[in-house]
Amino acid sequence: MPSVTRTGDVFVLDLGDGENRFTPDWMTVVSGVLEDVAHTEGPRALVTTATGKFWSNGLDLEWLNEQGEQQFADYVIAAHELFAKLLELPVPTVAAVQGHAFAAGGMLTLAHDFRVMRADRGFFCLPEVDLGIPFTGGMTALILGRLAPRTAHEAMTTGRRYGGTDALAAGIVDLAVAEDQVLPAAVKQASDLAGKAGPTLGLIKQRMYAPALARLRDTESDDLTRHSR
Repeated sequence: MPSVTRTGDVFVLDLGDGENRFTPDWMTVVSGVLEDVAHTEGPRALVTTATGKFWSNGLDLEWLNEQGEQQFADYVIAAHELFAKLLELPVPTVAAVQGHAFAAGGMLTLAHDFRVMRADRGFFCLPEVDLGIPFTGGMTALILGRLAPRTAHEAMTTGRRYGGTDALAAGIVDLAVAEDQVLPAAVKQASDLAGKAGPTLGLIKQRMYAPALARLRDTESDDLTRHSR
């Protein structure tokens, strides 16, 4: 399960040491950390990392396929809310991507302000086209709000796997470094920005990403049901 530590002004959220899929309990813990960080006083920033091969492998499809229609809709709404909460968090956020970030895991990296990725191993990938699972409107809005149109089109329609250097060239990540530098580089960037935390930063993000946030929080959308997938 996810855990959090603090280094100076930087909260370091470790998503876990497995595939770090979006189980309901996992999402609840991560959401709680975001709430705590948002409401902490003073300079602060958030770095999200993980331990092992995966940063996050996305939605828990095996669990999801066993659920009824209402549970399915509630699950997608919870995932959307997690993206939205991180996207508008009133603190600087940096994803320290030490391993694979696939599907919703990749989208979660995009909800951060900045991304540092391991250069030599690990992939960023949005494989929904190969899985036969269309992106929801909220997910589409998030991706289009954070990636250049050409990159978003390629990532979403081809399922391309981007290594660290390719992701940097495509503008998906902001820095690609050696494995042992991923977390230190992310913590340094976050620490340098920690003094910008507060309501003004939150409002800037809310206005900047208003279309994506509105789409993510549209709980009446017709793409939240299983039959629309």
